[in-house]
Amino acid sequence: MAPLTVALLGLGEAGSALAGDLVAAGVFVRGFDPAAGHDVPGVHRAADARAAVDGSDVVLSVTAASAALAAAGGAASGLREGQVYADLNSSSAALKRAVAEVVAPTGAQFADVALMGVVPRDGLRTPALVSGPGADGFAARLRPLGMPVEVLGDEPGAAAARKLLRSVFMKGLAASCLESLRAARAAGCEDWMAEEIEAVLTAADAALLERLVTGSARHATRRIGEVGDARELLAELGVQPRVTDAAGGWLAQLQSEGNP
Repeated sequence: MAPLTVALLGLGEAGSALAGDLVAAGVFVRGFDPAAGHDVPGVHRAADARAAVDGSDVVLSVTAASAALAAAGGAASGLREGQVYADLNSSSAALKRAVAEVVAPTGAQFADVALMGVVPRDGLRTPALVSGPGADGFAARLRPLGMPVEVLGDEPGAAAARKLLRSVFMKGLAASCLESLRAARAAGCEDWMAEEIEAVLTAADAALLERLVTGSARHATRRIGEVGDARELLAELGVQPRVTDAAGGWLAQLQSEGNP
């Protein structure tokens, strides 16, 4: 059998990591990046997006989200039936659907791929969620190469939506850590605060999630007062209480909803 041929649109940090792993797996890789991009040994650089995708089995678009539509447009004339065009960019569900509309008339199958890890570190081992008409085709080609792929269905944007939902938690958690550590630094106990956060994260399990969710509803009235005191402390320390204010808002809503 002929080796799998993959086109990489975008050879930045993430794209080059994927390209290197693909080459190591014996895949024939063509790459195109309108900027210089990284020089990845074994990757055949194409003159443009059309030349990169022409004859490829799978196209992986790993550009910036702002360039996703342009990348699809540039590649469209080289796409054909039987190919999978996978958009791996971190973007909104609406943008994924817009890219899918560009790809659909070519006969290629569109795959909305959400990479759920650190691509420069994990490369092809990065877990992926995928949806869209090309989801099964993407999984069939990438799973044998070592990528953990979960297929969500044939609706473009479903994978992107899940990644953004996860981002609400992850970015919110990061903001909470930043605010707590900034305040603790001002109070002279940053190391202690860091150890407290590390201990909670290390011991985190389903029971902790249940306590956080149900406890907030059950004890909303009492916790509103506690959060108010914390807000006053942050003001004294000169730290803007962005996350603390948001926590107070959620507790007030739970209180108004009358949760037990």
